[in-house]
Amino acid sequence: MHENAKLGAVLSAKGGSIIAVAPRSTVYDAIALMADKGIGAVLVMEEGRLLGILSERDYTRKVILMGRHSPETFVDEIMTQRVITTTAEETVEGAMRIMTENRIRHLPVMDGSRVIGVVSVGDLVKWVISAHEETIAHLRHYIAGGYMT
Repeated sequence: MHENAKLGAVLSAKGGSIIAVAPRSTVYDAIALMADKGIGAVLVMEEGRLLGILSERDYTRKVILMGRHSPETFVDEIMTQRVITTTAEETVEGAMRIMTENRIRHLPVMDGSRVIGVVSVGDLVKWVISAHEETIAHLRHYIAGGYMT
């Protein structure tokens, strides 16, 4: 478990469930789903194809600040259409770089044109912290073992 680990390992550890809505879902329904699942973004998909992503940021900037009403606004009207994606072969460090450079918090992971999961900044931070804790535990064991002989 380290920063050079591949995103495939992160998805295996967290589970690769995909939470998605249809493009003609209302923003209200999408936000309710996000609240129910405790997530900050939802994929917008139709017939297995990734069309966009809807985040809390999209909601606040494109609905609330523009005076729209979420029960009357459709997801495809406000979703981010240019979705940054990556593959399961990308490293945790590489994914963090992609997210930082593009100022995004959710990164869909693809296998060709098929979505296999989504990683968030929180997922990656949790992974890195676990890796550091594992390294510290190994070092403590090594040091304690070294003094015992």
